Amino acid sequence: MTSGAILQAFAMVFEPMTLAAIALSALFGLFVGAVPGLTATMATALLVPVTFFMPPIPAIATMVTATAMAIFSGDIPGCLLRIPGTPASAAYTDEAYAMTRKGQAETALGAGLVFSAVGGLFGTAVLILAAPALAEVALNFSSFEYFWLVLLGLTCAVFITSDRPLKGLVTLSLGLLVACVGLGNPAGFPRFTFGNAEMTGGIGMIPMMIGMFAISEVIRYLVDTSPPPQLVVEKVGNVLAGQWALAKKYPKQILRGSVLGTAVGALPGAGADIAAWMSYAMSKKFSREPEKFGTGHVEGIVESGSANNSALAGAWIPALVFGIPGDSITAIVIGVLYMKNMNPGPTLFTTNPQNIYAVFLLFILANLIMVPLGLLCIKAARHVLRVPRNILMPIILLFCIVGTFAINNSTFDVAVMLAAGVIAYLLEANRFPIAPAILGVVLGGMLEENFITSMIKSDGNPAAFLARPLAAGLAVVTLVVWFLPVVMRLWRRR
Repeated sequence: MTSGAILQAFAMVFEPMTLAAIALSALFGLFVGAVPGLTATMATALLVPVTFFMPPIPAIATMVTATAMAIFSGDIPGCLLRIPGTPASAAYTDEAYAMTRKGQAETALGAGLVFSAVGGLFGTAVLILAAPALAEVALNFSSFEYFWLVLLGLTCAVFITSDRPLKGLVTLSLGLLVACVGLGNPAGFPRFTFGNAEMTGGIGMIPMMIGMFAISEVIRYLVDTSPPPQLVVEKVGNVLAGQWALAKKYPKQILRGSVLGTAVGALPGAGADIAAWMSYAMSKKFSREPEKFGTGHVEGIVESGSANNSALAGAWIPALVFGIPGDSITAIVIGVLYMKNMNPGPTLFTTNPQNIYAVFLLFILANLIMVPLGLLCIKAARHVLRVPRNILMPIILLFCIVGTFAINNSTFDVAVMLAAGVIAYLLEANRFPIAPAILGVVLGGMLEENFITSMIKSDGNPAAFLARPLAAGLAVVTLVVWFLPVVMRLWRRR
């Protein structure tokens, strides 16, 4: 059965439509990541309307490939312009730019490319090994375990993604409120619809995400009056020279970055951005030459580069097994999975194993083709970075409007997208994190449904939430995450 499913997966991945989707989405991801201000999440959101017209595996292929490429190519403007292309590249932008000023742009870009691919393959190996094993455990989950797991995911989103947990809690509450809108609740009662028939179906998750990640960037560009950045170098030489020597010099750093990236990626709401920052900080802490950091030292780039791409695969572990997104990218992917009837959860591994094996193959393929395509992108960097933003942004806006309308042929969805874009821009302008809001929208319905189901099962007895050993264990972990910061603060004061 397994060998048959693997052969089926190979046939699905290596058929012409899927390979074409991989090639085109790779180029798209490289371009979006290399343009400062356009993020990997935005690349994913922009691809959603396109996937609406695709079979499931090519649709997932576009998501996996575009995000992997965008996370890497965000290093290019960071290195050459000191402007990170994606938030995941921001952790080591100053380091890479300092190397460029010292005439070492090739080494910095090569380290970003090679070790992003290595980290991505490591994260994929963990995904292949961990996801099926977790799925077997998850088959024993009841609504009680799922309730605590979703609650833990929402809690992690607040504490991990924000240096201001109170602001994270505000945006999480906003996301949970949006999840309450419509008839899609256990009672089937219209909530917060204000008599509007369009609102009874709820706020569309995909239009909302396209708005929050794409329209907000368009608005940010419109209000930005700073002069365009200038390239430091006109031409980049051989970026692969010396990378093998770096791999032999920093094996611990590569492994540590890959492990940390995968672990952080698997935490709900964390993702590649936080993985890269944590990995860079750890690299500096354990380095034998910490005084060199910030002056153009490649060690931090090697470790962080491994972390940000391994986090992408790590984020898919909770998304596929539990339907809980590891980051904002997998939050969008979950919407696509539901749209393609590949409902995430442990049964996905037993009912359609060929689809899961196909996803694993797509990750391997995306990270392997990253090196040759990444080399081409680096060579073409000066042309990509000179694309006029006043031409690019109206095209993105038009693509967002047409794509959002195409999903349901609804002008209401377009209005939701535009409103979400304005709200996201205002929130980020006031330093409120967006990720908790997305997690709130994705997990709000799941939390409510499992709570109501559990209360019906237990005949209204709240003690039943702690009756099963696994549920009690998850409850303890959740409560520790809630109260440990408070206890530690009180302890320090004493």
